[in-house]
Amino acid sequence: MIGWFDCAAGASGDMLLGALVDAGVPLAVLQDAVDALGTERIGLTAEPAERHGIGGTRVRVDAPEAPDVRRRWADVRALLTTARLAEPVRAVALDAFGRLARAEAAVHRVPPEEVHFHEVGALDALADIVGTGAGTAWLRAERGLDRLSCGPVSAGSGYARGRHGMIPVPAPAVLGVLAEAGLPVQAGPAPYELCTPTGAALLAALVSTAGPLPPMTVARTGHGAGARDFPEAPNLLRLVLGEPASAAPADGALVLEANIDDLDPRLWPAVLAALLCAGAADAWLSPITMKKGRPAHTLHVLCAADRTETVRRAVFTETSTIGVREHRVAKHALDRAMSVVDVDGQPVRVKTAYLGGEPVNTSVEYEDVAAAAAALRLPVKTVLARATTAAQLAQTAAKNVSDPLT
Repeated sequence: MIGWFDCAAGASGDMLLGALVDAGVPLAVLQDAVDALGTERIGLTAEPAERHGIGGTRVRVDAPEAPDVRRRWADVRALLTTARLAEPVRAVALDAFGRLARAEAAVHRVPPEEVHFHEVGALDALADIVGTGAGTAWLRAERGLDRLSCGPVSAGSGYARGRHGMIPVPAPAVLGVLAEAGLPVQAGPAPYELCTPTGAALLAALVSTAGPLPPMTVARTGHGAGARDFPEAPNLLRLVLGEPASAAPADGALVLEANIDDLDPRLWPAVLAALLCAGAADAWLSPITMKKGRPAHTLHVLCAADRTETVRRAVFTETSTIGVREHRVAKHALDRAMSVVDVDGQPVRVKTAYLGGEPVNTSVEYEDVAAAAAALRLPVKTVLARATTAAQLAQTAAKNVSDPLT
């Protein structure tokens, strides 16, 4: 499953929470993560909301006021590091606040460690960030969410009042966060603050690509309502979830290749990861020997035809090559389904491939295994073995249920 955020009306922490709940994430999942912070009681409530005739969900964060609290980046980091959070939730929260610290540091011309969070360090902002991290982690574990993208982010225009006085909109921190992440920004439909620093940081921490709605078969849409109901446009953040649409047979798939002998080999893991984030279906290396006996690698990248331009650009920007070969290939993919097994209380996703309706291959998600191993303080190989056994037992049980005479 893939997801896409429509940020035509901007983004904020409470809008992201509302979109997740409206898309099916239980509110209790978000509340449990917020409770794990161990701060004063912060309550989350969800209620129906309507903006320009479109129904959605408004999530309210009820936190005690703490006007004199000035949390430094080190304070926030320590709080998140010691809290009883699931590792995927902790990672999103640390990533988001780290981006905020760097952006605020650039605005105030101080080192990130000296940044004092005011608005974004308050309890409600902590709840927004941790709750959103928990909601997306739930979608990954329970619904097989693989990746998230977003459209251009409407940031608004005019001025807003902050702790230090009037702030131009888009806020400098918002522009800094979006610039670092490479996310496109626009003024948007209304002359107000449409994107908050918290909303920008969460988008930057969650999405891997930006662009229009990707080809998909839509399964669910969630609408997160903002606090204001302004007249210019519906104040909603949309989350569209679905299965990626296969490329049309006429388009097929392509393999991009390049022979490279002058790239620092330490960069290859980052290159392969960047290509996958750009939309490649797969990316791998083959060792070769080039002219004059020079050792080198051939970079191979498999992608759908409609992703070629984006992936090609990533090849050129992430490597030292000055040319790329391309050729079309036929690809036969098995039907697949995602499920989840439990390893000592930790969820691990399992991918099962089917041929003619019969399971032929089962594999556990390594990232989930690694996260579970860290949470359980066990070797990765131990958790991998337990997860694989659990997946095989679940598959056998499912087969016995469907065919009790075997």
